[in-house]
Amino acid sequence: MRLCVVEDLAVAGLEPLTLTRPMYELWLGCTTLGCKIASAFGVGPGPQRRGSVVRSHLVAVQRERDPHMVVNDRDWLARGPVIVANARWVPPSGFEPPDSHGPWVGLCDGQPACALVGPEDAVSLDPHGIDSWFDKIASRYSNIDVGGEWIFRPWDLVARNGAYIERDFQEARRSGVTNRQLSTLALVGPSNLLRVHETARIDPYTVFDTTTGPIIIAPNVWVQPFTRVEGPCYIGPDTQLFRANIRGSVSIGPNCRIGGEVEATIVHGFSNKYHEGFLGHAYIGEWVNLGAITSNSDLRNDYGEVFVPLQGDPVPTGQAKVGCFIGDHTRTGMGSMLNTGTAIGVMCNVLPAGLLLPKHVPSFTAVLYGRVGSGFSLDQMFATARIVMGRRGKTFTDAEEQLYRGLFEQTRLERERAFQRSHDHRADSWPVAQARF
Repeated sequence: MRLCVVEDLAVAGLEPLTLTRPMYELWLGCTTLGCKIASAFGVGPGPQRRGSVVRSHLVAVQRERDPHMVVNDRDWLARGPVIVANARWVPPSGFEPPDSHGPWVGLCDGQPACALVGPEDAVSLDPHGIDSWFDKIASRYSNIDVGGEWIFRPWDLVARNGAYIERDFQEARRSGVTNRQLSTLALVGPSNLLRVHETARIDPYTVFDTTTGPIIIAPNVWVQPFTRVEGPCYIGPDTQLFRANIRGSVSIGPNCRIGGEVEATIVHGFSNKYHEGFLGHAYIGEWVNLGAITSNSDLRNDYGEVFVPLQGDPVPTGQAKVGCFIGDHTRTGMGSMLNTGTAIGVMCNVLPAGLLLPKHVPSFTAVLYGRVGSGFSLDQMFATARIVMGRRGKTFTDAEEQLYRGLFEQTRLERERAFQRSHDHRADSWPVAQARF
């Protein structure tokens, strides 16, 4: 069977993370959302088995990033039956796909989450009409409750990450830790909840605590002395931990450099937090550099509900602990202090001001003296991206440059609104708790 993962209009609610990648590439637990969907339907990673329908501005760069995945290809869709799945849907544990004899539509909380259709329906998939496509299919074919849950906002991923690390650990059933590795580390808790790849380097004077959940250490990880890792936790391939205090519910993607205190956070990949500073209840994109002592607040002083400015407008989270969400290729200066519920776009340059920085930093801007202003030119930003990616053996390609040029125009209005607020010297108008007598 073939699988096609699609994006609906609600992916805009997960910016800035979805500005530069499809929804199915976002991380949850030990894998991406797309991998969870493919695993649930038993669709392997072979060529021509997986496809996707994504927003138009992502097509070229996605074809470069994953040449084995077919992107927005009507000819591929027309070749036969295909399972179509919404990338915001997370299948339940132990998911059993409905009978392969279709067509049928799978519902999660009463909304279409997946469907098995023939080529005559698949070819009508349109990147700008996924919602209406599912509604039409659901009205024509039998509906089956498939369970699972939806991802609506970036903080949904962060809040559920610990539970999915535990679930992924149980479903993987891989080997654990060797006696050689145990000889160099201090283990607190059950040894069967620790999995360390044989190529990982674990230096002496490191502590792994599995009393609150499993710990997974991927290939070629280097854990340096005086690091403490607490489960549930996933450390991705080629990542290095420098005297870090990794608390529970943390997923760190490939090739990151992490130090200081990190709690309940997802770091997508290729990002740096070498030095001291606190990062909590956050989602950090790729190629982000957090300068020394950069810290974020993840709890209001009055313990009230946190609001996050998505695209400039405050959105209630329904949660008391929410940190920051930072887009790709953004950098913070030494000593930057990020407020509770901060959203920073892509390719931003955030410098400290001795006080809490603005909660809303649109893409391609800079924060100077505590105010949002124009950032570097695009050519300067691209030159920096080429240097940063080259240090990890990667290339900032022409397709990526075109992606960011398009995003620059797409986010122009959001920047202009932020500049106007800064010019008017108005404080951020975020809701505050009112005293009750």
